[in-house]
Amino acid sequence: MNRADGLAALRTRIETAAGRRNVTLVAACKSQPAEAIRELAAAGQRQFGENYAQEALAKQRELSDLGLEWHMIGPLQSNKCELVARHFDWLQSLDREKLVPLLDHARPAELPPLNVLIEVNLDDEASKSGCTPPRVPALAEKIAQADRLRLRGLMAIPAPSPDPRARRVAFARLRGLFESLRREHPGIDTLSIGMSDDFELAIAEGATMVRVGTALFGPRGPRR
Repeated sequence: MNRADGLAALRTRIETAAGRRNVTLVAACKSQPAEAIRELAAAGQRQFGENYAQEALAKQRELSDLGLEWHMIGPLQSNKCELVARHFDWLQSLDREKLVPLLDHARPAELPPLNVLIEVNLDDEASKSGCTPPRVPALAEKIAQADRLRLRGLMAIPAPSPDPRARRVAFARLRGLFESLRREHPGIDTLSIGMSDDFELAIAEGATMVRVGTALFGPRGPRR
Protein backbone atom coordinates (compact mmCIF):
# COMPACT_ATOMS: atom_id res chain seq x y z
CA MET A 1 0.00 0.00 0.00
CA ASN A 2 1.45 3.40 -0.96
CA ARG A 3 1.30 6.37 1.39
CA ALA A 4 -1.70 7.97 -0.32
CA ASP A 5 -3.70 4.76 0.08
CA GLY A 6 -2.50 4.45 3.67
CA LEU A 7 -3.64 7.99 4.41
CA ALA A 8 -7.06 7.32 2.89
CA ALA A 9 -7.45 4.13 4.95
CA LEU A 10 -6.39 5.93 8.14
CA ARG A 11 -8.83 8.77 7.52
CA THR A 12 -11.62 6.25 7.06
CA ARG A 13 -10.79 4.69 10.43
CA ILE A 14 -10.71 8.10 12.10
CA GLU A 15 -14.02 9.14 10.56
CA THR A 16 -15.64 5.85 11.60
CA ALA A 17 -14.44 6.25 15.18
CA ALA A 18 -15.42 9.94 15.35
CA GLY A 19 -18.92 9.67 13.88
CA ARG A 20 -20.22 13.20 13.44
CA ARG A 21 -17.33 14.83 15.31
CA ASN A 22 -14.37 16.43 13.57
CA VAL A 23 -10.98 14.95 14.53
CA THR A 24 -7.78 16.47 13.16
CA LEU A 25 -5.00 14.17 12.02
CA VAL A 26 -1.44 15.34 12.68
CA ALA A 27 1.12 13.27 10.78
CA ALA A 28 4.04 12.68 13.17
CA CYS A 29 7.03 12.83 10.83
CA LYS A 30 10.04 12.56 13.15
CA SER A 31 13.03 11.11 11.25
CA GLN A 32 11.05 10.99 7.99
CA PRO A 33 12.52 12.58 4.84
CA ALA A 34 10.97 15.61 3.19
CA GLU A 35 10.02 13.49 0.18
CA ALA A 36 7.71 11.36 2.33
CA ILE A 37 6.01 14.48 3.71
CA ARG A 38 5.60 15.87 0.19
CA GLU A 39 3.95 12.61 -0.88
CA LEU A 40 1.40 12.82 1.93
CA ALA A 41 0.82 16.50 1.25
CA ALA A 42 0.02 15.67 -2.37
CA ALA A 43 -2.63 13.28 -1.04
CA GLY A 44 -4.21 16.07 1.02
CA GLN A 45 -2.51 15.94 4.42
CA ARG A 46 -1.76 19.44 5.75
CA GLN A 47 -0.80 19.07 9.43
CA PHE A 48 2.62 17.66 10.33
CA GLY A 49 4.22 17.17 13.74
CA GLU A 50 7.93 17.24 14.55
CA ASN A 51 9.84 16.34 17.72
CA TYR A 52 13.02 18.30 17.05
CA ALA A 53 13.06 21.96 16.07
CA GLN A 54 16.30 21.85 14.06
CA GLU A 55 15.21 18.80 12.09
CA ALA A 56 11.90 20.47 11.35
CA LEU A 57 13.47 23.70 10.09
CA ALA A 58 15.40 21.89 7.38
CA LYS A 59 12.23 20.19 6.16
CA GLN A 60 10.24 23.41 6.35
CA ARG A 61 12.75 25.14 4.07
CA GLU A 62 12.63 22.28 1.58
CA LEU A 63 8.82 22.17 1.63
CA SER A 64 8.13 25.91 1.86
CA ASP A 65 6.16 25.86 -1.38
CA LEU A 66 3.43 23.67 0.15
CA GLY A 67 2.04 25.97 2.87
CA LEU A 68 1.85 23.20 5.47
CA GLU A 69 0.80 23.55 9.10
CA TRP A 70 3.62 22.61 11.49
CA HIS A 71 3.18 21.29 15.03
CA MET A 72 5.96 20.97 17.59
CA ILE A 73 5.08 17.79 19.49
CA GLY A 74 8.35 16.96 21.23
CA PRO A 75 9.74 18.23 24.55
CA LEU A 76 10.73 21.90 24.42
CA GLN A 77 13.96 23.28 25.85
CA SER A 78 14.28 26.97 26.67
CA ASN A 79 17.01 27.49 24.08
CA LYS A 80 14.62 26.32 21.32
CA CYS A 81 11.72 28.62 22.26
CA GLU A 82 12.65 31.27 19.69
CA LEU A 83 12.86 28.74 16.87
CA VAL A 84 9.49 27.27 17.76
CA ALA A 85 7.83 30.66 18.21
CA ARG A 86 9.07 31.83 14.82
CA HIS A 87 8.61 28.73 12.70
CA PHE A 88 5.69 26.67 14.02
CA ASP A 89 1.93 27.11 13.98
CA TRP A 90 1.30 24.94 17.05
CA LEU A 91 3.23 23.98 20.16
CA GLN A 92 1.68 20.86 21.70
CA SER A 93 4.21 20.30 24.48
CA LEU A 94 4.36 23.34 26.74
CA ASP A 95 4.90 22.08 30.28
CA ARG A 96 6.33 24.87 32.47
CA GLU A 97 5.63 28.50 33.15
CA LYS A 98 9.13 29.85 32.56
CA LEU A 99 8.84 29.11 28.83
CA VAL A 100 5.74 31.27 28.38
CA PRO A 101 7.44 34.70 28.30
CA LEU A 102 10.21 33.36 26.06
CA LEU A 103 7.68 32.14 23.50
CA ASP A 104 5.49 35.22 23.82
CA HIS A 105 8.39 37.61 23.28
CA ALA A 106 9.75 35.67 20.29
CA ARG A 107 6.49 35.23 18.37
CA PRO A 108 6.62 37.66 15.42
CA ALA A 109 3.91 40.30 15.39
CA GLU A 110 3.13 39.61 11.72
CA LEU A 111 2.14 36.01 12.51
CA PRO A 112 -1.05 34.89 14.24
CA PRO A 113 -0.65 33.95 17.91
CA LEU A 114 1.08 30.60 18.47
CA ASN A 115 -1.48 27.90 19.24
CA VAL A 116 -0.48 26.21 22.49
CA LEU A 117 -1.42 22.93 24.17
CA ILE A 118 -0.31 22.07 27.69
CA GLU A 119 1.38 18.69 27.86
CA VAL A 120 0.14 16.75 30.88
CA ASN A 121 2.15 14.03 32.60
CA LEU A 122 -0.84 12.13 33.94
CA ASP A 123 1.06 9.65 36.09
CA ASP A 124 4.08 11.82 37.00
CA GLU A 125 6.41 9.53 35.05
CA ALA A 126 10.03 10.54 35.63
CA SER A 127 11.00 9.63 32.06
CA LYS A 128 8.43 11.95 30.48
CA SER A 129 8.03 15.67 30.12
CA GLY A 130 4.72 17.32 30.93
CA CYS A 131 3.26 19.09 33.93
CA THR A 132 1.32 17.23 36.58
CA PRO A 133 -2.47 17.71 36.63
CA PRO A 134 -2.49 19.99 39.71
CA ARG A 135 -0.18 22.44 37.93
CA VAL A 136 -2.34 22.76 34.82
CA PRO A 137 -4.62 25.64 35.95
CA ALA A 138 -1.73 27.97 36.84
CA LEU A 139 0.10 27.24 33.60
CA ALA A 140 -3.09 27.73 31.60
CA GLU A 141 -3.66 31.12 33.22
CA LYS A 142 -0.10 32.19 32.39
CA ILE A 143 -0.58 31.22 28.73
CA ALA A 144 -3.96 32.93 28.54
CA GLN A 145 -2.40 36.21 29.70
CA ALA A 146 0.26 36.18 26.97
CA ASP A 147 -0.44 38.44 24.00
CA ARG A 148 1.22 36.31 21.31
CA LEU A 149 0.05 32.88 22.49
CA ARG A 150 -3.35 31.25 22.21
CA LEU A 151 -4.33 28.56 24.72
CA ARG A 152 -6.07 25.77 22.80
CA GLY A 153 -6.20 22.81 25.21
CA LEU A 154 -4.29 19.76 26.42
CA MET A 155 -2.00 17.03 25.10
CA ALA A 156 -0.79 13.84 26.77
CA ILE A 157 0.99 10.56 26.15
CA PRO A 158 -0.36 8.20 28.84
CA ALA A 159 1.82 5.47 30.33
CA PRO A 160 2.07 2.51 27.93
CA SER A 161 -0.12 -0.46 28.75
CA PRO A 162 -1.02 -3.64 26.84
CA ASP A 163 -4.50 -3.38 28.35
CA PRO A 164 -6.82 -1.18 26.25
CA ARG A 165 -9.00 -0.60 29.30
CA ALA A 166 -6.10 1.03 31.12
CA ARG A 167 -5.49 3.33 28.17
CA ARG A 168 -9.14 4.32 28.04
CA VAL A 169 -9.06 5.14 31.75
CA ALA A 170 -6.07 7.42 31.16
CA PHE A 171 -7.75 9.11 28.21
CA ALA A 172 -10.91 9.60 30.28
CA ARG A 173 -8.88 11.21 33.06
CA LEU A 174 -7.44 13.71 30.63
CA ARG A 175 -10.89 14.41 29.20
CA GLY A 176 -12.07 15.20 32.72
CA LEU A 177 -9.15 17.58 33.22
CA PHE A 178 -9.93 19.19 29.86
CA GLU A 179 -13.58 19.75 30.76
CA SER A 180 -12.58 21.25 34.10
CA LEU A 181 -10.15 23.61 32.40
CA ARG A 182 -12.77 24.62 29.85
CA ARG A 183 -14.97 25.95 32.62
CA GLU A 184 -12.24 28.52 33.34
CA HIS A 185 -11.19 29.01 29.72
CA PRO A 186 -14.26 28.50 27.49
CA GLY A 187 -12.28 29.14 24.31
CA ILE A 188 -10.19 25.98 24.48
CA ASP A 189 -11.19 23.38 21.92
CA THR A 190 -8.40 20.84 21.45
CA LEU A 191 -7.67 17.53 23.19
CA SER A 192 -4.64 15.93 21.52
CA ILE A 193 -4.43 12.27 22.54
CA GLY A 194 -3.99 9.00 20.71
CA MET A 195 -1.27 7.67 18.41
CA SER A 196 -0.92 4.84 15.89
CA ASP A 197 -1.84 1.99 18.22
CA ASP A 198 -4.61 3.62 20.24
CA PHE A 199 -6.11 6.58 18.37
CA GLU A 200 -9.53 4.92 18.08
CA LEU A 201 -9.67 4.46 21.87
CA ALA A 202 -8.65 8.10 22.28
CA ILE A 203 -11.37 9.29 19.91
CA ALA A 204 -13.93 7.28 21.85
CA GLU A 205 -12.86 9.23 24.95
CA GLY A 206 -13.14 12.64 23.31
CA ALA A 207 -9.94 13.30 21.36
CA THR A 208 -10.26 16.14 18.86
CA MET A 209 -6.72 15.64 17.51
CA VAL A 210 -4.60 12.51 17.03
CA ARG A 211 -0.88 12.25 16.29
CA VAL A 212 -0.10 9.33 14.01
CA GLY A 213 3.32 8.39 12.65
CA THR A 214 3.99 4.67 12.26
CA ALA A 215 0.60 3.95 10.69
CA LEU A 216 1.40 6.49 7.96
CA PHE A 217 5.14 6.22 7.46
CA GLY A 218 6.04 2.79 8.78
CA PRO A 219 8.70 2.27 11.48
CA ARG A 220 10.95 5.23 12.16
CA GLY A 221 14.38 5.39 10.63
CA PRO A 222 17.39 6.79 12.46
CA ARG A 223 17.28 10.46 13.43
CA ARG A 224 18.79 12.69 10.77
